[in-house]
Amino acid sequence: MGNDDPSVHPKVPPIVGASPSIKRIYNLISKVSQSNSTVLVLGESGTGKELVAKTIHYSSKRAAKNFIPVNCGAIPAELLESELFGHEKGAFTGAIASRTGRFELAEGGTVFLDEIGEMSPMLQVKLLRVLQERSFERIGGSKTVNVDVRVISATNQNLEEAVKGGRFREDLYYRINVIPIEIPPLRERTEDLPILCDFFIEKHATRFEHAPLKISNEALRVFMDYGWPGNVRELENTLERLMVLKDDDVVTPYDLSEKMTGKKLPALPEIDDPNDDQDVNPFVQGIDLNSALVEYEKRLLLHALQIHGRVKSQAAKYLNINRTTLIEKMKRLGL
Repeated sequence: MGNDDPSVHPKVPPIVGASPSIKRIYNLISKVSQSNSTVLVLGESGTGKELVAKTIHYSSKRAAKNFIPVNCGAIPAELLESELFGHEKGAFTGAIASRTGRFELAEGGTVFLDEIGEMSPMLQVKLLRVLQERSFERIGGSKTVNVDVRVISATNQNLEEAVKGGRFREDLYYRINVIPIEIPPLRERTEDLPILCDFFIEKHATRFEHAPLKISNEALRVFMDYGWPGNVRELENTLERLMVLKDDDVVTPYDLSEKMTGKKLPALPEIDDPNDDQDVNPFVQGIDLNSALVEYEKRLLLHALQIHGRVKSQAAKYLNINRTTLIEKMKRLGL
């Protein structure tokens, strides 16, 4: 988080990051929130488009009024018009009562039209009129409804290409794109990864009453190299899953999927419990920790040498130690 992070409302999670691209977004939000201009938030799925829209709303003079989100891609086209603008009783089959639409519910506040690129051409015409005239009629009604709302739209599509292809109205595109805010994918702001990891670990540690995870340097390198197709949402889900499933608190590459590491990691050699073959109570007998550690170290070295064809330089790199250190350990352990 930057010191100039504009998200100060308790209803809005902070926008986390300190990269130049995130600082530019902080700056844009601070300026945009003071106006009533329409905003188009652009970015891949999972980058936080709704979070940006909420931050604009709750940083504006409209913060005391409703923020109403509508996912245009999740509602069937034949129902979306009623969802947005409402309908009168008997307007169509099944309309047994009048319904207030999202635009009326957002009076004085903000309507967030997520995935606006999925909106049908017919509905695009009606939305354009609403943006221009700030009024509309419910389905089946004749009374004009006037509204004072701010419209923030978002999409993961290239709307310019959609305009060229005839799938999106050019006049509507320019009407919603007064102020564009583009959120970069996580792979383009990897410097924010450590900050994001700390934020989500703290969030879910509190939620699950769990000790905070520690990300090993090796695991962090995997995070930095991974493409994160699901962006920040995928990162949060990954950390939540690790916190629920891990028995210890340190995340290593062995805890991550082959999709993330890019290769199948060889299994770590197991160490036998010296009490396994003895008819004794292990809580009374105990084990010799030093001997167990020496045995495990020996197995690790043999494992590294085996999978790298006994090439010492490669085995040392795999173990993250110097070649000379590896040779010294081999001599000490009699390998």
